[in-house]
Amino acid sequence: MSRSTMKLSVAALAITLALPVAMPVQAQDAPTADTVVATVNGVDITLGHMLVTRAGLPEQYNQLPSTVLWDGVMDQLIQQTVLANSDGTTESQGIKLALENQRRAMLASEAITKIAEGAVDDAAIQAFYDANYANAEMGTEFDASHILVESEEEAKAIEEELKGGADFATLAKEKSTGPSGPNGGELGWFGAGMMVEPFQKAVEGMKAGEISQPVQTQFGWHVIKLNETRAQSAPALDDVRDEITEQLQKQVVEAAINGLVAKADITRTAPEDIDTSVLDNIDLVGN
Repeated sequence: MSRSTMKLSVAALAITLALPVAMPVQAQDAPTADTVVATVNGVDITLGHMLVTRAGLPEQYNQLPSTVLWDGVMDQLIQQTVLANSDGTTESQGIKLALENQRRAMLASEAITKIAEGAVDDAAIQAFYDANYANAEMGTEFDASHILVESEEEAKAIEEELKGGADFATLAKEKSTGPSGPNGGELGWFGAGMMVEPFQKAVEGMKAGEISQPVQTQFGWHVIKLNETRAQSAPALDDVRDEITEQLQKQVVEAAINGLVAKADITRTAPEDIDTSVLDNIDLVGN
């Protein structure tokens, strides 16, 4: 809806409120989706039409009050109705096909929603969690520090200083160009795959307390100290519940689709049996 349309909608609402209006008898009853809210040249627009249109509006329209939305949605439906029934407007083959595709897609989406909603219960979530988190090997976490410099020569010199007994944190504060330098080079805990590959590979090959030889990454040259390792703990069930639910639903939906396709009586044209360039010829569906 354009900004000008919204302004007209607000003005129309103000005029409507200012005029005495006879209350129709049907307004005394609780409205339903079939309640007629407007008629355009004999064509009814129902509350259901408005509700579906309103549900499809962009998210930013949720900020508008219902009074403004009411007039805006009704204006849109009235304009669409007069245009759809204006002289020269016909339901072309392209429109018919598009409507068939849209109906098919919406029904398929509804079927997927129903399959997904019935796919997961607490027992299934708990079983998945136990198998993939609680009872699974979660890997190792590493607590490391590093000193980052620009050249290999600088890194080797730092390595020699450390071998001679220099304090790692002090050298990091003095010489590291990385953001962790002021904190003594401390990187905190991280798991597999969280660091760039050469750095990660070096750390995974070290023992707690060891200092690495210079390691090159795209950021420069690192001298690494592995402070400590620990077994990575499983996340709490509630922290991964949504992720588990999504994975289980995806599995069930895929299985259901594959099952339905397997049982269906299907014939299809293979690409080698047709000139596939015809797929680029939209003119075949007409105007």
